[in-house]
Amino acid sequence: MKIGKYKLSIIESGFLGLDGGAMFGIIPKPLWEKTNPADDSNRIKLSTRHLILESDNKKIIIDTGMGEKWDEKMKSIYAVDEQYSMNTALTRIGLKAEDITDVILTHLHFDHTGGSTILVDEKLQPAFPNAKFYVQKENYDWGIRPSDRDKGSYQVENFSPLFD
Repeated sequence: MKIGKYKLSIIESGFLGLDGGAMFGIIPKPLWEKTNPADDSNRIKLSTRHLILESDNKKIIIDTGMGEKWDEKMKSIYAVDEQYSMNTALTRIGLKAEDITDVILTHLHFDHTGGSTILVDEKLQPAFPNAKFYVQKENYDWGIRPSDRDKGSYQVENFSPLFD
């Protein structure tokens, strides 16, 4: 699709499982499980998809998915499907991480910003080395000091190196 000077693409960088009840809230399970069957742990399969906007001088990605910094315990908890990656998804549309000029983070939950940083020689670095990152200040402030209720959704290592 093309809008103005931008070519739009959608890429998929992975799948994870989150609790169906938490995802659907007050909607009763018999209704949502018809189209989103839960596993034995009540997790439903969710995709991390990203909108890419390309112009002659800009390559913009919206959100960066869950990333690849997961240990075995967390992979198990979140049913992380490792057959997908951001690099593979970008390659499919002729791009690489170095081509991205701008990253827009809708918010800082781990499944939207985990792919913003990578481990290189045991040190966290931006996954898109030539990009400028954008996020709402209010969400950044909340993310670095989350409440007890949602601190599991904000993993500071995913975004603190971007601020630095």
